[in-house]
Amino acid sequence: MGVDYYKILQVDRSAKDDDLKKAYRKLAMKWHPDKNPNNKKEAEAKFKQISEAYDVLSDPQKRAVYDQYGEEGLKGQVPPPGAGGFSGGSDGGPTMFRFNPRSADDIFSEFFGFSSPFGDMGGSRAGGSGFPRGMFSEDFFSSFRGGAGEASSATMPRKGAPIERALPCSLDDLYKGTSKKMKISRDVIDHFGRTTTTEEILTIEIKPGWKKGTKITFPEKGNEQRGIVPSDLIFIIDEKPHLVFKRDGNDLIFTQKISLVEALTGYTVQVTTLDGRTLTIPINSIISPTYEEVVKGEGMPIPKEPSKKGNLRIKFNIKFPARLTSEQKTGIKRLLSS
Repeated sequence: MGVDYYKILQVDRSAKDDDLKKAYRKLAMKWHPDKNPNNKKEAEAKFKQISEAYDVLSDPQKRAVYDQYGEEGLKGQVPPPGAGGFSGGSDGGPTMFRFNPRSADDIFSEFFGFSSPFGDMGGSRAGGSGFPRGMFSEDFFSSFRGGAGEASSATMPRKGAPIERALPCSLDDLYKGTSKKMKISRDVIDHFGRTTTTEEILTIEIKPGWKKGTKITFPEKGNEQRGIVPSDLIFIIDEKPHLVFKRDGNDLIFTQKISLVEALTGYTVQVTTLDGRTLTIPINSIISPTYEEVVKGEGMPIPKEPSKKGNLRIKFNIKFPARLTSEQKTGIKRLLSS
């Protein structure tokens, strides 16, 4: 049968996926060339063999061919096994199973989140190690002992810093709620390990009543890089100034300009709301510069209870006359003193 992959990984022929992972993890860490500087050549050969054994046995199709035809079956001409994934000969003769072994570095990198420093296991080392300092210390290895055999959080790939972008919204958008589409461009790594740029449309649902500073997170939508978890993309609501209303929490403030005569004799305010309704509010009391009329339930929707709203607060900007004639002064005195 040639090479016995089960023997290399020290597992039974009935080994399940979890058994294979545990066996690979233990042996790959033991025989990694960085862990064996004194017998690097032997370690490189073993490491490559362990990786190839795991690559074959962890793939159901490759394993089925190997179990039936051995290593030669994987790497040469074999009779058709009746499974998918074989390119059939036009003459109905034997077919070739396409066995493309993955590199030992790629398999190791998938497990531990680090890119290996070796271009090919027999080649010379270029530059420094791609592994964090202390990775092959006792502390590092102890994290793989016991429990479920999974790596501790200390060995997980680091995550890129979040990317924050302002999302300007009109007060009308924040009152009614809306849907915004944002086009983003990001780097992604395809299954061949190549980096390509792709464009994506993200839909952001703006809920009624959202405030400035509200964050909408799209997890891991940053650029993809080997050994790094992509950054989260975070949009932060910003509120554009409105021509008529000013916002104060859940309240809306409307300021009406009136004359001194109107302030003293009464005034009817007409307001067009953010959803297009017209409110008519008569003011029968005297309007002082600090007077404020409160209309309940005509403010911004409350995000947690959109059926409820804050208040509309009407303030007044009173225009005083620039000058009065002596007759006007006399008349006002007479009216106000009576």
